[in-house]
Amino acid sequence: MTQVSRYGHMLKVNVTRMTMHVTARFRVNGSVLNDTIEGEMLGAETRLELESQDSPERVARVVRNAERGCFVMQALLRPVAVTAHTVLNGRPIAGQESS
Repeated sequence: MTQVSRYGHMLKVNVTRMTMHVTARFRVNGSVLNDTIEGEMLGAETRLELESQDSPERVARVVRNAERGCFVMQALLRPVAVTAHTVLNGRPIAGQESS
């Protein structure tokens, strides 16, 4: 929604109201006790509700730019490397680094 406001301002499109509905589906497999737990995101659905006096074409342009400029959406569409480090009491925990 932040990107809609940002690009709406840049494109001089006035959005008077917006609401975003997000449904995300997840699954967890494996066992915590066996140290084999794996979480997985199965998908996400969004519904963006907008109100504006501007033309549908101009509002659609804002939405296209907002989706392309949304860091979270782009990270889900085109996964990026994630590097994690765990520090306990100021020292790294052996075997906890992942990428």
